[in-house]
Amino acid sequence: MPEDVCPVCGKPLAARAGRTGRGSVYCSAACRQKAYRGRRQPEGLTVQGLIDDIGRQASRLVPQPADALYSTVAELSASVAQLRRVARTARDATEDSGDSVTPAPVTELAETDFAALTEQYRREIQVHCYRMTGSYDEAEDLVQETFLRAWRARDGFQGRASARTWLYRIATNACLDLLRRTARRPQRYEPVPGMNHGTGEPPARITWLQPYPDDELPVEEGELPEASAVSRETLELVLLAAIQHLPARQRAAFVLRDALGLTAAETAEALEMSVASVNSALQRARPTLRAHLPRERADWRPVAPTGEQQAVLERYMAAVERLDLDAMAALLAEDVVLTMPPNPFWFTGRDALVDFVRVSLDPASPAFLGHWRSLPTRANGQLAVGSYVRRPGTSVYRAQVLDVLRFDTAGPGDRIAEITSFEPHLFPAFGLPLRL
Repeated sequence: MPEDVCPVCGKPLAARAGRTGRGSVYCSAACRQKAYRGRRQPEGLTVQGLIDDIGRQASRLVPQPADALYSTVAELSASVAQLRRVARTARDATEDSGDSVTPAPVTELAETDFAALTEQYRREIQVHCYRMTGSYDEAEDLVQETFLRAWRARDGFQGRASARTWLYRIATNACLDLLRRTARRPQRYEPVPGMNHGTGEPPARITWLQPYPDDELPVEEGELPEASAVSRETLELVLLAAIQHLPARQRAAFVLRDALGLTAAETAEALEMSVASVNSALQRARPTLRAHLPRERADWRPVAPTGEQQAVLERYMAAVERLDLDAMAALLAEDVVLTMPPNPFWFTGRDALVDFVRVSLDPASPAFLGHWRSLPTRANGQLAVGSYVRRPGTSVYRAQVLDVLRFDTAGPGDRIAEITSFEPHLFPAFGLPLRL
């Protein structure tokens, strides 16, 4: 392709008009992003292809202009991280193979070829494990467990099913084994002595629940096949919490059938059940889910964040930074719910929540926590905010809490209906620094 046209869409590139330095590689930010995503999750990924791609990206590095340098470094960093994951998978497979001097049959996958094969589906498999467990940390561990099991079982992969289906089956079994070992079930929050929790019913307490960063989701629908596997409609935090109430087999049947869109026969094969048993599990699972979803989410289809909700988030962040409790309270629904997994604190109703935060936001209070700064982010397809606090007598803002917000779309105007607060060790997963 000529150098003066965009390699993605073929349109002519903008004229340089006498400027020096590296020219634009793509005609628009959209084409740059499309090419970037294609390199992150290409069809037929190979180790040598990754290495060659990294070489091409490195050869384009020049210090100016700054935006071009940043864009190329970001692409290069993603490719290097992908190659590092492939190398780690290959290394683990090599270690698992032992030090046998017997050469492997020529029909077997080499470690690097196997690692490249599995890397294509890493994000899909991680999202699947997250749906099954509700835990970001456990999903990461289960991906590694899935790939290790797949390597050990590679001789049994005959190619009759796609590699993707094969990996989903292994991942599902790894998740089911974890759920059997832990045997955990959601409980109800209990009152903490001396705390005003509000008058509402105690919400479900799911101590292992964690958010999932939007930036780590597979690419958007329409850009790759099998789009149902990466649909964000089945990742909303309120649905993930509801799924945790299902027994393991019902949960697996729902995730495979309704979230991934597998047929009843494919789901039955993956779970080693009959089609009738799968349908029966789904018939029991769906009413349980509806019982644990908010009324406006009875069909478990979330509404994408709106511009008005984004504006509410910005006002909420500004109010906290100003320590303006009244402005913050005005953005909350009257029946707002706050939970803090895995901590035991919970509040139902605006008055109880405001009473809780008042002592930490009032500079005159002995329990004043400090001054706040916030950075917006996205989790589970929802608006979220990472909050930092600078304690009295210090000069550094340190990561304090990651809040995922759900909005009341049924009432007048958009108000914050639910805040789920998580611990700050998750900040790096969302691209947020631990200090400002």
